[in-house]
Amino acid sequence: MEAPPLTPSCSPTSLLLRHKNPLSFNTFPRSRNVKTPTNFSIRASSSTSNDSVVTLLDYGAGNVRSVRNAIRFLGFEIKDVQTPEDILNASRLVFPGVGAFAPAMEVLSKTGMGEALCSYIEKDRPFLGICLGLQLLFESSEENGPIKGLGLIPGTVGRFDSSNGFRVPHIGWNALQITKDSEILDDVGNHHVYFVHSYRAMPSDDNKDWVSSTCDYGDKFIASIRRGNVHAVQFHPEKSGDVGLSILRRFLYPNSSVAKTGEGKASKLAKRVIACLDVRANDNGDLVVTKGDQYDVRENTKENEVRNLGKPVELAQQYYKDGADEVSFLNITGFRDFPLGDLPMLQVLRYTSENVFVPLTVGGGIRDFTDSKGRHYSSLEVAAEYFRSGADKISIGSDAVYAAEEYLRTGVKTGKTSLEQISRVYGNQAVVVSIDPRRVYINNPNDVQFQTIKVSSPGPNGEEYAWYQCTVNGGREGRPIGAYELAKAVEELGAGEILLNCIDCDGQGKGFDVGLIKLISDAVNIPVIASSGAGIPNHFSDVFTKTNASAALAAGIFHRKEVPIQSVKEHLLNEGIEVRI
Repeated sequence: MEAPPLTPSCSPTSLLLRHKNPLSFNTFPRSRNVKTPTNFSIRASSSTSNDSVVTLLDYGAGNVRSVRNAIRFLGFEIKDVQTPEDILNASRLVFPGVGAFAPAMEVLSKTGMGEALCSYIEKDRPFLGICLGLQLLFESSEENGPIKGLGLIPGTVGRFDSSNGFRVPHIGWNALQITKDSEILDDVGNHHVYFVHSYRAMPSDDNKDWVSSTCDYGDKFIASIRRGNVHAVQFHPEKSGDVGLSILRRFLYPNSSVAKTGEGKASKLAKRVIACLDVRANDNGDLVVTKGDQYDVRENTKENEVRNLGKPVELAQQYYKDGADEVSFLNITGFRDFPLGDLPMLQVLRYTSENVFVPLTVGGGIRDFTDSKGRHYSSLEVAAEYFRSGADKISIGSDAVYAAEEYLRTGVKTGKTSLEQISRVYGNQAVVVSIDPRRVYINNPNDVQFQTIKVSSPGPNGEEYAWYQCTVNGGREGRPIGAYELAKAVEELGAGEILLNCIDCDGQGKGFDVGLIKLISDAVNIPVIASSGAGIPNHFSDVFTKTNASAALAAGIFHRKEVPIQSVKEHLLNEGIEVRI
């Protein structure tokens, strides 16, 4: 079945949602699986490209702002592709593919960009594909398919197998195994780089001449390819810190010497240490980073002012320099204010992404909305605004609780919830669900319909068991659903990661709720981020050794400079836990 025609707009809501059925493409000679509109002539002009310009193929989905910022940071200007001729005339081309395979192929096919891209690559012109920009070079993908790709590299892009205990999506900092002279990966083999994907291409005899590095995650998959001047990587160099910038620098300055990135000891997927910044407006209307004590962010003073721990952009930059693996922003006024009108928060993302080259997550108020004039904005439009402003992942809280409740009640996936829509367009790796539960102590597990645990410390009346009641609206309203039930439901609805908080532990500095985190991380096949309660480095090693958490997040101890991020990582290394250094 032929896909519906595209509108000229390149916004995710106008063209990415149009894919509902597998696409059908004509096949070109040399197995190129794209077709060119018959009314469009593709030919190179005689104009000469400026050596200080990078041509960027951005088809309108996801966060490519960080790629732009990284390129500019390295001294280059950017020319956006508007027509196929722009591809053919490029002196160097970067394709930072983001989102799902089928909508991307649809855009490339309908606009004639795919044919131009194949011609450019076949002429051995300088090319760097990133993430989906690598996958699209292969013959086909199983993602919502099979869907034909550009057909330049033999092989099919398939989903990771989660049955062997590996969590899907593959999110985090992993090690590369260099298989041949890769040029842009010189001196990178012992360092971690950042991956976030659910699908991968596998090495084979048919594509072995292309493969320049692999990565181990359950199976050995293709991490990068190189043939002549053509490069593509599955990981995100623009999100891989100084190591990633060195990779981009080698591509942009192929004949220049690049300073070594230092000795590394990467061998496998690292546990992540995440810095969280709760951002809200203070009583003067300024955005500040604050921190709650069991979600109360006001000082216990006569003035009762909002606790102010610093400015969000400056703190994020400092945590990046300190070695944070990710930075997470939570706009804790988001449930009261319309997100698209929350321009200061968008500006925080834009400024932060200019100098912070690790993943950025933002949460707060991502939901469908109808304004006072009756105009309806979908959650996709809200998420798109955050992605285009610099977010790599968005975090959904209250809206995910309501969606899970409805799904558990009806057993029907409507496809209309914010969680389902955003994960369908951008991929589930871009969607985090934030769970905010509190303990409800009980005497007997049979007293409730929810999953319980035996608590390590008895409740106020000597209770030995507890279930975890999920809350909405910043912890102020309890809902009739447990954390276990919510986690299982949102995984089925399309969440790619769970941020697991605990109101009882928040701001206490006595350690993570290991019982809760073990319960949830054992129940789902997607990564779980432990949150709430960190006070000393040992709390991080405890949660990593006693649970299946993939990452641990902290806020107050970093803001107040009680425990430096580097101290946490050095402690984890000493405990034999792999981290990125």
